[in-house]
Amino acid sequence: MAHNQLNSSPRVYARVGGIAYLLIIIAGIFGEMVVRKTIIVTGDAAATTVNMLAHSQLWRAGIAGDLLMHICDVIVMVCLYVLLKPVNKNIALLAILLNLVQTSVLVANKMNLLMPLFLSEDVNYLKALDPHQVQAMSYLSIKTHAYGFGIGLIFFGFTCLALGYLIFKSGFFPKLLGIMMAIAGLCYLLNSFAMILAPKLSNFMMLAPAFIGEFSFCLWLIIVGVNVSKWREKEKISI
Repeated sequence: MAHNQLNSSPRVYARVGGIAYLLIIIAGIFGEMVVRKTIIVTGDAAATTVNMLAHSQLWRAGIAGDLLMHICDVIVMVCLYVLLKPVNKNIALLAILLNLVQTSVLVANKMNLLMPLFLSEDVNYLKALDPHQVQAMSYLSIKTHAYGFGIGLIFFGFTCLALGYLIFKSGFFPKLLGIMMAIAGLCYLLNSFAMILAPKLSNFMMLAPAFIGEFSFCLWLIIVGVNVSKWREKEKISI
């Protein structure tokens, strides 16, 4: 019985990691495509403020969803580290550290999404500011969040490159998944550095291959898991 549980453990880590990864994807789509795309009017601080006041609870739900996403980040980090450390423990550790930096940056970045809510409060100290100033500050905070998100994804881009290498070399995951994750990492790096160095070249469509790669890996973890016998062989060699 204990032996059977032991044999199932890598598959358990794969399923748990895959489900947490799926929650990250769902929460990410909700925050970006449902909440912020609905409320933010690009280049128009006044219209964005009006939308936020009308949908403040949706805005708050987006922030809560983002935080749930980052909790799931930690679960995925642990699961992937356990699964991939038999391939190369040092690179698996590098991946988890890079991912941890990304998650820390993105969690701290949520304060930029809370700022517009603070600025919309009906309190005396905000009456010292002109309404147009408040709107501008609110919109600037939202723009700062977008750049903070891009900065965080630089670290995640390198995480994906490390994971892609480990998956490719593993023998218990398809090599194609490793290639797709590496491509995802390159897409994140390209888009984030374009945002900083040449903003006009930054395009959300750059991240489409990243979504395909991550979603494919996520589904593989949930549906197929790992080749346990090959994982055990790698684990024995790495000890």
